[in-house]
Amino acid sequence: MGYYIGQVAQKTGLSTHTLRYYEKEGLLPYVKKNGSGLRIFSDTDLNWLSIIECLKETGMPLKGIKQYIDWDKEGNKTLNKRLEMFENHKKHVEEQIEKYQKYMQKIDYKINVYREAVKCGDLQKALKKIK
Repeated sequence: MGYYIGQVAQKTGLSTHTLRYYEKEGLLPYVKKNGSGLRIFSDTDLNWLSIIECLKETGMPLKGIKQYIDWDKEGNKTLNKRLEMFENHKKHVEEQIEKYQKYMQKIDYKINVYREAVKCGDLQKALKKIK
């Protein structure tokens, strides 16, 4: 099935500007154009967008994502490179998760302190009680 850029923007939550930018930067090399020059996105293109957004949202720079796409275009001879890239990125994401879990513990502590303070009407009493 084919989708116009506006439909893809609606489906993905990405702006048409972002989609055009991704294409211009070589992140969507498989998108076809019809006879009028309009982009026609396939379900495969939507899958690529999903991977691009996953990598981007987990901290991979667009340059790294572009490298991955370039390796994909080269075919099977780059399988090891792509595997290594994903393994390294997974380590990065795991480190980020660990960092955010520590932050979450601090936030949860503060929530507990303020809930207790609201309940008893005094922050100092709440701090003593929570410790």
